[in-house]
Amino acid sequence: MANSLALAYTLYERILKRRISRGVHMRHVAVIQDGNRRYAREMGLPMNSGHSLGARTTELVSDWCLELGIKHLTVYAFSTENFNRSQEEKKYLFELIHSKLLELSTSEKVHRNQVRVRAIGRTEMLPDCLQEAIATADRATRDYKNLYLNLALAYGGQCELADAARSLATRVRQGSIRPEDVDEDLIGRYMYPFDGVPVPKVDLIIRTGGEYRTSNFLPWQANGNECAAYFCAPYWPEFRKIDFLRAVRTAQSRVVQARSLKSTGL
Repeated sequence: MANSLALAYTLYERILKRRISRGVHMRHVAVIQDGNRRYAREMGLPMNSGHSLGARTTELVSDWCLELGIKHLTVYAFSTENFNRSQEEKKYLFELIHSKLLELSTSEKVHRNQVRVRAIGRTEMLPDCLQEAIATADRATRDYKNLYLNLALAYGGQCELADAARSLATRVRQGSIRPEDVDEDLIGRYMYPFDGVPVPKVDLIIRTGGEYRTSNFLPWQANGNECAAYFCAPYWPEFRKIDFLRAVRTAQSRVVQARSLKSTGL
């Protein structure tokens, strides 16, 4: 029985990958990694184990993006709201993210695949050691352009919009930008990060854990592009490749449907 299920899974995965290869290319996939704590609780594991297992899933998803030629993967690793969690949980999360960033900095796979590792958000709110690890990963991968792994840390969508507006207002006051020059494209250039390669419009947002909301995640990049949203039941640590492929295929189908409706004037 187990062998039959494994074979069926493999065949279905191949079918999905074949269909995806013929469909609209997804340039930017963003993920809300939900359900780590609930998974640990249901499995009878310590809560922190859920976060560690979730970090492993993030590594796998980056591999899957490389397979499909996806250029940007943005993961919601730590929101501004997460600062309200207990000191013990925050300490563990900061240590986990710190260690993963240092691993990415020296990873043979990261350098072989030319993965650019960046953090987006109000990173100045994070502990100094974590800010240093972010800088280390940034320096180690700065010249890479094959896959941009954007880690949303101390991130909030409204904060991003406020920071962009503040930067633009400063430049208008200084006279380097005229008010009449402020348009959608210019605003987009002032979104995170500030390294000359902004996070592009999102094609697909995936949220695991059974929730049906986007939780203040990339509102400018997502809503302006009318991106697809894929909500699924598996908790993040149990998110499978077949779930990821289904999400991408669903997004492709929605793009085709939208184009069809537009062509008919509906």
